[in-house]
Amino acid sequence: MDQHLEHLARFGFGGPRGRRGRGGRRGRGGDVRAAVLLLLEESPMHGYQLITEIGERSEGEWTPSPGSVYPVLQQLEDEGLITFERVEGRKSAQLTEAGRAYLEEHRETFGTPWQVAEERGGQPARESAESLRSLIGAWTQVMQAGTDEQRQQASEILADARKSLYRVLADA
Repeated sequence: MDQHLEHLARFGFGGPRGRRGRGGRRGRGGDVRAAVLLLLEESPMHGYQLITEIGERSEGEWTPSPGSVYPVLQQLEDEGLITFERVEGRKSAQLTEAGRAYLEEHRETFGTPWQVAEERGGQPARESAESLRSLIGAWTQVMQAGTDEQRQQASEILADARKSLYRVLADA
């Protein structure tokens, strides 16, 4: 199996392991640090609330993982930009005065991080990703169940598809 496509299949683009779950990032989202600071300006939140709110504001296009949000929260606390307080049994983050000053100073560079995924393509990007997953799924089946001749034919088809995609860019 081609190592690159095997890698893609292993990480949720077809094959026996299936699609990525809701918690994974769909493509590259926005800037987690900026999103966290902007949301904490509105009100104190715990990590799960931040993840959920980013997902809602991006209309499902970007849902950062806990593995990307919690380290950012720790870093912001280390920098003195946020503090944590227990609210209803959960550690909620809130901006410090230094955090508010930092946010004001950098607001223009932050933009609206949850709109990044939408600006990148929205529905057409989702449809293209689904097409790619379907293609890789079909290719994986041929590689697993096909004859040597069928596997060679599948590899040639993918090579032709790759060349065709680059021609699309060249014609633009």
